[in-house]
Amino acid sequence: MVEDQGAAQQQKLRGQEYGADAVELEYRPAVGDYTSALSARRRVSRASRIQLGVVGVVAVFVALEGVVALAGGEVPVFPLVWMVFSALLIGFTPWLQARQVYRVSERHGTFRVRVTDAGVSVATDNTTASVNWAAQPRYREKPDIFVLFSADKNAACFTVLPKRAARTLADVDRLRAILDRNLTRV
Repeated sequence: MVEDQGAAQQQKLRGQEYGADAVELEYRPAVGDYTSALSARRRVSRASRIQLGVVGVVAVFVALEGVVALAGGEVPVFPLVWMVFSALLIGFTPWLQARQVYRVSERHGTFRVRVTDAGVSVATDNTTASVNWAAQPRYREKPDIFVLFSADKNAACFTVLPKRAARTLADVDRLRAILDRNLTRV
């Protein structure tokens, strides 16, 4: 899939005008990349923040129910089981979702990414996509990855750029500089 951005824009994305500022990454997807990306997305997505808030409020009510039951001399088995299950589900949700995303992305083989001041080009064994900065105007850095997010309130689209895919540590710094010049850090 190649987003139609006009011939001039495609030239820029291929790095023909930004050869010195281009950073190239090559990697095979890993579950950890997507776990980290989805965890970062939870902090950016409005729906995820609301979901965590609702689960937190429900957990507080269940805990209060347990305290009231204990004060009355009852053993609250259901609330205790519910709290443990909820905590595990919340903790493992990014990992479970990451496994699903990984299964889809691993079919594409090796990812070759080129980042320039014009945007990001991703080529795999099966697909090609070019994204300009307007399509994903914000990013978040984690210890192991950079994640680019779409502008919508739920960050429906995102691009993962693993730091392990950089050839040198200097490439990671150059990539960070390109992202800082063109995107908003969230």
